Amino acid sequence: MSASSLHTLLHRPDVWRANDTATDACPTVSTGHPALDAELPGGGWPVGDMSEVLTDCCGHGEVSLLLPMLAQASQADGWVVWVAPPWYPNVSTLAAAGLRTHRMLVIQAGSAGERVWALRHALNSRACSAVTGWLDRVDTALLRRLQLAVREAALPLLLFRPASDAHIASPAALRLQVSVAAEGEVRIDILKRRGRPANRPVHLGTRPGIPVRRADIVRRRPALALVG
Repeated sequence: MSASSLHTLLHRPDVWRANDTATDACPTVSTGHPALDAELPGGGWPVGDMSEVLTDCCGHGEVSLLLPMLAQASQADGWVVWVAPPWYPNVSTLAAAGLRTHRMLVIQAGSAGERVWALRHALNSRACSAVTGWLDRVDTALLRRLQLAVREAALPLLLFRPASDAHIASPAALRLQVSVAAEGEVRIDILKRRGRPANRPVHLGTRPGIPVRRADIVRRRPALALVG
């Protein structure tokens, strides 16, 4: 093959190169953080796929990573659903960040199976504009069920999981590991994304004070609580 033929082949739009960042592999919605968008394929959270935030942070503003996207989603007619957050959201702080809190649903669920059940039904309801949840001790089979549900729903699905799950394989299209870098700042390592691997962390300022008190999680069966 001549050099000119190889050049033409490599620049065909249907040829993916290992050093490319996938820019048009799937629709996305901006994270609202330009530095993070610049590192993500398509420039944001993937729509119709799972994204995972792997972290042991609690109360350091890690939830603020999602706030711009959730604020935008709350402007639509659908519900913004939180499944099994470990703390009750601080409604005043969320409202200050631009969320229409009367469009929020907080679903309390105990076991991993109950949480996945609630997430799948929220996705399948066609009544939500964004869905996020907190999962631990979840197996790959449950994650694959969520992956199927989010593809049919065509929504962004954001999951918080323990940092210790980073070594466990996941069908999520995007995996971010978040740790505290300094007061009011988190470090984000991109563990998995479409296209070439990331080779540098992203540092973002955070908005502390989202949680206010630990949720009294109902473990007998999923329940609904309206916030706002």
